[in-house]
This record gives sequence, C-alpha cells and structure tokens, in this order.
Amino acid sequence: MADLFARHDRTRFEVVAISYGGDDNSPIRARLRQGFDRFIDVQTLSDTQVAATMREIGVDIAVDLKGYTSWARNAIFAHGAAPVQVSWLGYPGPMAADFYDYVIADPVVLPHAEQPFWDEKIVHLPDTYQPNDPLRPHMPPPSRAEAGLPGSGFVFACFNNHRKIGPGPFDIWMRLLASVPGSVLWLLDDSANEALRGHAAVRSVDPARLMFAPKVEATLHLRRLCCADLMLDTLPCGMHTTASDALWMGVPVVTCRGKSFAGRVAAGLLTALECPELIAETMEEYEALALALAQDPARLAALKAKLAGERLTAPLFDAPRFCRHLEQAYVTIMEMARAGQAPRAFSVAADS
Repeated sequence: MADLFARHDRTRFEVVAISYGGDDNSPIRARLRQGFDRFIDVQTLSDTQVAATMREIGVDIAVDLKGYTSWARNAIFAHGAAPVQVSWLGYPGPMAADFYDYVIADPVVLPHAEQPFWDEKIVHLPDTYQPNDPLRPHMPPPSRAEAGLPGSGFVFACFNNHRKIGPGPFDIWMRLLASVPGSVLWLLDDSANEALRGHAAVRSVDPARLMFAPKVEATLHLRRLCCADLMLDTLPCGMHTTASDALWMGVPVVTCRGKSFAGRVAAGLLTALECPELIAETMEEYEALALALAQDPARLAALKAKLAGERLTAPLFDAPRFCRHLEQAYVTIMEMARAGQAPRAFSVAADS
C-alpha cells in the first residue's frame, strides 16, 4: 500500500496515518512515513484518546485496515473516530458492528447480492479491491538448487500459512503428486511441517516430496517464486497477498471460486489480470485444471507468457488506475455524507 498512500492527489486529499504498531526502523516503515501528509504515532494513547485525536484534526473518513486481525484496535472506531468509517483490505469479512458504514470490495470478492449479510454497505471498485505496488522488484529467479528444490520435476506450490490448508485441498494435492511422476509440493516452512508430511505418508505419498521454503526477506521471496511451476490455492480461505505476489512474478495460480469473500480473493485477482481460465467453479474442476497444466508444458508456457504480458497492461497492476477508482469511492462517500444521506451500496464506474 505504500505506493498508494504516496500517489493520492494532494489537491483533493490529505492522507493521515494513525499508527499504533511498534517502530521497527525498517525501510518500508520509512517509505510509509514519507507517503503520508501526517504520520501520528498513537501507541501510548487509549482507544478513546485516539478517536478524540482523529476528531480534533478533522478526519472525514476513517479507514480500518486491520479488521479482526492480530493487534487490531477496533474500539477506536467504536468511539467514533470520524463521520464516516470504512472497513477495507485487512479483514475479508463483515465486521458485524453498526459503527462501520462501508466495506470496500469488488464485484468478484463481494457481489452486491450478498449485501443482506453485511451491516457495512458494499462499495465496488471496478477491477479489484486490492492495491499492488508497481515498485515491487521483478528479478530473475535463483537456481532451483539455490531455492532448495530438486533440479528436475514439476513444482506445485502453495505459500499460504499452514492453518489455511484443509483436508480437501490437501487430498487433491496428494493425488496430483501421485499423477505427476517426479513432482514435488513446495510449501512455506511453518507450524505443521511434520504433520503435513505425516498426512502425505498416510496417503501413500513419499513425505520427502513435500519441500518447505524458509521464511526470508520479501525481495528474496519474490525472486524465488519463479522456481514454482504452478501455485495451488486453498479453500475455504484462500490466497490473498500470496496470490498477487505469485502473479506479479508470472507464476500461474489455480483457484476455485469460494463461497465467501475470503475464498474468492484469488478469483478476483485473476479476473483483474484478465486470466479467467485459471478460475475453477468446483474442486473437481480445480483438480482437473491443475493436472492438465502440469501435464501440458506448451499450455503452461503459453499461460506464463500471457501473465508476463498482462503484468504491464492489466488492471490488477495498474496503480494509477486503482488510485483514481479508490479516490472516486471516497468522493462519492463524502458527497452522500455531506448531503445528509444514509450510507448506501454503490459501484464506482471504470475510467479510461
């Protein structure tokens, strides 16, 4: 999001950060500081004090980027930090609280038909709800040996944390390994390495075919992603940033459209990247698609070539376009508020 904050039109917007996380002195935090007009550190303030501070400086729209995630401070919004309060990006689900007026989404991850299940009014951005940083590096990959992978064989991969891996997708992955001789499954080094290897053995798959990638700095992680041949999504909670990282590096992602926001993010990203052929509607289709791509090198190569071209032209990675759409959403929200109108769902029209 660092690029987005810096990109906002300062003739129309003042962008204020309310930061209650620790200062890690990292380059990304320094970049974030520079991208805001004001960066207010509120670690030592209570929720009530933070909300009062935001009212005092005249914040028009308060955007909650955490939702119900680790270290969230939702009570700031309960105390009324701004006349309009919006949930966005951090939490892919309803906040179930009457002090959030809107949720920012897109037509794939959260169709308007699901409005009855949300207190927040749904705002659709036309392409994707997820911003992407055009300054993310795009470098040649390391060798497979440097990435800790065998020198040959197809590499299926999923870099979601292990708590997203359920028995249904895992069963499919084991069948894929059984159907593609010499293939491996490349996963993140996380909390359940040995348990997953044990589950592979129960399914008559050599546990050594599960490879675990250590956690590394973001730039190194992006670079090694190109060693994967195909990314496999999880359900019911799927890839989010992990999907955009893979697609940015030109690695195809096979997903199944889920039944909730959290399970449709990869489908939304692929739609915005103009690659609907990677979206399955059932888990049976998901398995068949992954197997077909693994067994057809020419088809997979053509798909990777398409991804490489779309990265420079498709809406998913068009940062200026995304910013304009988000700003129009904010303008519409404030026009309704200043006219004394109750929040209502709406869609931002795509610009040229």
